[in-house]
Amino acid sequence: MADAGLWSEPERAKKVVEEVKTLKRWLEPYHALRKRADEARELAELLEAESHVDLSLQRGLDEEGDKIARDLEALELRNLLRGPDDARDALLHIHPGAGGTESQDWAEMLVRMYTRWAERRGFTVELLDLEPGEEAGIKRAEMEIRGQYAYGLLRAEIGVHRLVRISPFDAQSRRHTSFASVFVYPVVDDDIEIDIKEDDLRIDVYRASGKGGQHVNKTSSAVRITHLPTGIVVACQNERSQFKNKGTALKMLKARLYERAVEEQAAKKAEVDKQKTDIAWGNQIRSYVFQPYTMVNDHRTEMKVGDVQKVMDGDLDQFIEAYLKRFGSKAA
Repeated sequence: MADAGLWSEPERAKKVVEEVKTLKRWLEPYHALRKRADEARELAELLEAESHVDLSLQRGLDEEGDKIARDLEALELRNLLRGPDDARDALLHIHPGAGGTESQDWAEMLVRMYTRWAERRGFTVELLDLEPGEEAGIKRAEMEIRGQYAYGLLRAEIGVHRLVRISPFDAQSRRHTSFASVFVYPVVDDDIEIDIKEDDLRIDVYRASGKGGQHVNKTSSAVRITHLPTGIVVACQNERSQFKNKGTALKMLKARLYERAVEEQAAKKAEVDKQKTDIAWGNQIRSYVFQPYTMVNDHRTEMKVGDVQKVMDGDLDQFIEAYLKRFGSKAA
């Protein structure tokens, strides 16, 4: 950045500034943690040399040691989030599998679960598109989750999720198995060039299909955009303004096209397509069992948690961390 000619080239200067910021985000937490560890070690040596143990200082040292250990674990986890898009916000797409109302209800439960997870982390959640089921649940949902490393964390959730429970929609109270798929895309920054031609787009407007009350829109403000060359379809109905919905839908389309370009450039498209398996038995990454016992079982990491309700309330970090520690950058 000391290069005098740098600032005469705005685009290059912008990239250099971003690189410096990225490096600082890695180095500053490391140096701060190392300083705390050195200070704790010095205090431990002083206490060890004292003939009389100061219990209050010892308790403070023990507490600081626990905090350092937790912060070190968080830094190690962050070290696994080094993919080119890991630091980005995320677009989360949830779709029910076969099974009608039961699977649609399960898809809506997943929307709530990921919303709770994001709120626990202080992330921002915006529901961009939702099509309700005819009786209950949803036919699809698209949500944007904004927060540092949202995409890097949520890519651990890509795949088919399986539910086993006594169905509330079965008059005979039988146990049902349902499936829903989760897929995640990185949100694309405005400075990334994605060429979208107007002639390649089919734009349809329609009335929003919310569940009633303020969500029902009596004008055709919802927008669906089809990218004809690729067949990618995006939709948005969260605003009453057709103009705003169109802008958000274009942003979603840009994210999809960017993901597609990254896959092609990095020769990873085949790997990503493997993750888009049939939403059915044998393809699940995780099972959530409510009956005859309670258990959440991640089939990739073999992590099992007995408190299924806690998981449904957004306690997903243990699964995400186990996945990243096992697969690391290979999962990117």
